[in-house]
Amino acid sequence: MSDPRDQWLLPAGIEEILPPQAARIESTRRALIDLFHTWGYELVMPPLIEYLESLLTGTGPDLDLQTFKLIDQLTGRLMGVRADMTPQVARIDAHHLQRDEPVRLCYLGTVLHTRPDGFSGARSPIQVGAELYGHSGAHSDCEIIALMLETLETAGVRDVHLDIGHLGIFRSLVQAASLGDAQESVLFDALQRKARTEIEGLLAEAGVAAELRDMLLALVSLNGGDEVLRDAGMVLEPANDQVHRALDHLKALAEEMMIRAPHIPLHFDLAELRGYRYERGVVFAAFVPGHGQEIARGGRYDGIGEAFGRVRPAIGFSTDLKTLVGIGDRGPAWTSGAIFAPASGDEALRRQIRALRERGERVVVELPGQDGDAQSMGCDRLLVQHGSEWVVRAGHA
Repeated sequence: MSDPRDQWLLPAGIEEILPPQAARIESTRRALIDLFHTWGYELVMPPLIEYLESLLTGTGPDLDLQTFKLIDQLTGRLMGVRADMTPQVARIDAHHLQRDEPVRLCYLGTVLHTRPDGFSGARSPIQVGAELYGHSGAHSDCEIIALMLETLETAGVRDVHLDIGHLGIFRSLVQAASLGDAQESVLFDALQRKARTEIEGLLAEAGVAAELRDMLLALVSLNGGDEVLRDAGMVLEPANDQVHRALDHLKALAEEMMIRAPHIPLHFDLAELRGYRYERGVVFAAFVPGHGQEIARGGRYDGIGEAFGRVRPAIGFSTDLKTLVGIGDRGPAWTSGAIFAPASGDEALRRQIRALRERGERVVVELPGQDGDAQSMGCDRLLVQHGSEWVVRAGHA
């Protein structure tokens, strides 16, 4: 016979949020939506579930593997629960809004993963992010990165370090080396692990010219402060114009970020290819000491709108709200105390309770015959009758 307690077990990677953590998450959610609004980002709410072919349009196989699938009982068609809101927001810009000017959109909602992955290892993150469409270049890149940093600051996350790369460098070198899809995939994996010996063997076996082989191998060690960009300019000097445009872009980005956020340490890594099958240009991630994985990430994914009938430059970032609250030091916006009102049908008491709540006070009304007193109900003040009026008094009883 099964243990009755097993009925209350949750699936791995799925958790309940209890007080006071729920209050901190909700308070931070409100603060972030307000922050995005002040930057000119409009809130959108994509659907939690939709037909699979629409949900996965323009995405790579990784997202397909992370998506829960089920049959629509009304139509018999295959549906999916969103695992990432970014493609949905791109569809809103390209298909529904169809504006010519730059568009700024933000979003916040739960996504579901088939496997633990990403920021927290949970399978039900609360994804929050912002996207900027219709502009390419270092200025829009800097805006999104600066907004990501302010998002972390608003959530109370301290001591942030920024990691920046550019997928265009690796893509251009691979294209020049004429590597096949399978070879490119193996090289990508080895480069993420910085497995120099494997990379050397793969490039030699593929017959890649010595000059290109040296440049691809050099990506392993091109990581560090802004001096990396200077070193890369020399090491990759024989590369094509696409590579040099990517390096110039990173230099412009570094200069602008040093003005906008001089207190944030910048780390450049030309072998960092996160989002490689999805993004197309600059990529970035935020780290804090004590956490091995990034706590926020983003990048440029120009062209994703093509799948929805409209090509648009695009860049954005996303993070997990629960992760931010877990490591941030932001407290809830609400006070922890409350006012305890006695069980009474007195009309003057009802008016006073209503007035207190309109001022933002938390008032807990006693229920007739209930167990527990003001203190056990979390109240640090009482409503007591003074003549014909009801007044607030400090204390539990």
